[in-house]
Amino acid sequence: MALSNSADKLRHLIEKAIEDHKITRDEYEQIMHLAMEDGHIDSQERALLEVLQGMIETKMVKFVAS
Repeated sequence: MALSNSADKLRHLIEKAIEDHKITRDEYEQIMHLAMEDGHIDSQERALLEVLQGMIETKMVKFVAS
């Protein structure tokens, strides 16, 4: 199944955070805004957000100052 346009953009933002092992509050807000901009979080977006949230909870990705 092909990713929706918003899910593809979301994937790129999340991959950057994973590669850097860090995320700023601004980046996190941008990710959340993108996920919700169409008023619906589809299954692909939900899965991506769950991966990111899990990595934040286990501190594999850490919040850093802007």
